[in-house]
Amino acid sequence: MRLRRREFLHLTAGALALPAISRAARAQNYPARPIHMLVGYPAGGTADIIARLIGQALAERLGQQIVVEDRPGAGGNLATEAVVRAAPDGYTLLLLANPNVNAAMITANVPFRMTRDIAPVGGVSISPLVMEVNPSVPARSVPEFIAYAKANPGKINMASGGTGSTPHLAGELFKMLTGVNMLHVPYHGDAPAVADLLGGQVQVLFDQLILSVEHIRAGKLRALAVTSAQRLSALPELPTVAEFVPGYEAVAWQGIGAPKDTPPHIVAKLNAAIADALADPKISARLADLGGNPMPLAPGAFGKLIADETEKWAKVIKFADIRAG
Repeated sequence: MRLRRREFLHLTAGALALPAISRAARAQNYPARPIHMLVGYPAGGTADIIARLIGQALAERLGQQIVVEDRPGAGGNLATEAVVRAAPDGYTLLLLANPNVNAAMITANVPFRMTRDIAPVGGVSISPLVMEVNPSVPARSVPEFIAYAKANPGKINMASGGTGSTPHLAGELFKMLTGVNMLHVPYHGDAPAVADLLGGQVQVLFDQLILSVEHIRAGKLRALAVTSAQRLSALPELPTVAEFVPGYEAVAWQGIGAPKDTPPHIVAKLNAAIADALADPKISARLADLGGNPMPLAPGAFGKLIADETEKWAKVIKFADIRAG
């Protein structure tokens, strides 16, 4: 039996539409199985804690388990590359933070570009750092510290949680804008850096508030300023670095990314769930305990943040000639 041309075209169009219908049906059922969220840093750190916090909140809203997987290594690049290579179906996500962006820039021959190969899903949290010194340093303000550092070039050790970490680049930005000379001492994590700052082996650290606030209140560390654009309600007496160093700002942030080409409706569903979770007072209170604030951003706004941060810190990385060890 011979098909007429109109019947043939109708059947062909129907056959071509089947894959699209199937994709749409799968999207409507998303998520139909557990979602994996990769974290590029060790268990127990800030990124891991935030991933588990937001993961539990998303699980409650999406009706599927969020499996948090810690894959530390290469400054976060191992987890990022695993997500880049994953299927763009919404079942593999990345807890994305500043160090992921920085690590991709300081590591040679990285086979991906953050702004090209990761789809921004949404922001989660933002937190300032605190510029703090060991009490043996005879400086009680940012101007006094700058004067002391310039009078003692190369004699001040600046700790960080690792090369390319947010505290490291926050310190390098300070050096770039003030012209002071400090020796960078990287540690394997922020906690050991704080321990040596307490012991006096290093003199200054730009660190997240959660690790240091009790030491500051006890007088074991001296806080000079916060690195955000505004003062903190938790330490309202502390000025900002920018009050003395115009243009200075450095914050830690976390969000969620997915492989590029993840369908927009899946990204939108995830973003809506994140926004709903961050509106929960219990979630915002827990973030405050970690020294942060909710940062609900739409995918486009989060993508702009990543692009702006990439451009900003690329200049600092070039200035300081930072390379992965």
